[in-house]
Amino acid sequence: MQLGRQVKNLGLIINPWAGVGGPAGLKGSDGAETVQRALKVGIEPQANQRAALALEALKPYSDELRILCFAGDMGASTARKLGFSVSEVGVAECSPSSPEDTERAAVTIRNNGADLIVFIGGDGTARNIVNALGGSFPVLGIPAGVKMHSACFAISPKAGGEILRRLMAGQLVDLCEREVRDINEQSFRQGRVSTRYYGELLVPQEGQFLQSVKNAGREVEELAVADIAAEITEELDPETLYIVGPGSTTLAILRESACQGTLLGVDLLLGGQLLQADVSAPQVEEAIAAHSGPAKIILTAIGGQGHLIGRGNQQISPRVLRAVGRDNLIVVASKTKITELEGRPLLIDSGAPELDKRWSGFIRVVTGYRDAILYPLSNGEIQ
Repeated sequence: MQLGRQVKNLGLIINPWAGVGGPAGLKGSDGAETVQRALKVGIEPQANQRAALALEALKPYSDELRILCFAGDMGASTARKLGFSVSEVGVAECSPSSPEDTERAAVTIRNNGADLIVFIGGDGTARNIVNALGGSFPVLGIPAGVKMHSACFAISPKAGGEILRRLMAGQLVDLCEREVRDINEQSFRQGRVSTRYYGELLVPQEGQFLQSVKNAGREVEELAVADIAAEITEELDPETLYIVGPGSTTLAILRESACQGTLLGVDLLLGGQLLQADVSAPQVEEAIAAHSGPAKIILTAIGGQGHLIGRGNQQISPRVLRAVGRDNLIVVASKTKITELEGRPLLIDSGAPELDKRWSGFIRVVTGYRDAILYPLSNGEIQ
């Protein structure tokens, strides 16, 4: 199936609180209580900014495009700031806006003549869209959440913008059914990942601009992971502050150092000891400021997707990345994990486009004991 007509009426749904729990180390953003906890520690919502990054690609078409959306930060405010013609078709009934607001917005926007609906959020938002529209109406997800297991999202806001630009230009773009998956946030916060199939959405697919379903399977190459852990542990400097991202491979490094660590959080390691476990972005920034020596970041990629920065590790904020520097980024992944990408690059989507572009390029990946490869890291833009 293809979407070949020029898009004239674009639906826009922003979950304004999507992703706010990530930098706070809360493993998700579902629920008003979680949102308030994140705001209390100083986390600023980024969903509207990420929406703007995607919509920037459509500014040349602003005279011929109408944005259908709900009022305020569910869409209208951002669209107007970018100079688009806006038709407000409703308003959120709750503050912060609720899943029910998202579902009502989807139905209302569709019924008011949208050709395509763009939604900004995470897996929870994608579930709301499935509930409201099923899998027969074209939609596109722009990633802004903490949990990003579903395959209905562009790999970055700018990649999503490129898909929209091609649609607006009247190019033929394939429509395909893409899986929506989600997990229970409470289990996730307790270190258990169990995704389940929730439904499918009809999504425009162009090139490699859409992400794959996250491979939630446990790393089966235990020897390879043990070799990686042994290699990194031997090289640890007692004067360096290590910011260790989530994942089974990085957890193996901590355990090789006799530290407990957290599977799904960000931990701080110093002098062979666990300095802090499951930290938020402000805590990481404070630790770097308080540390007089060097700092390094240890990360592994998400299996199946290849996201290295910006998915599940938003505690490692752009401010942290700039403070540490690209040269002090240690990337670890088994060769099987790299091979399963089938040539697709590792991905960076930090929320700071200029940083993502600057950090793109080949990067060293530790794949075993005394074994490493060079592999591309991309911000998802056309090269």
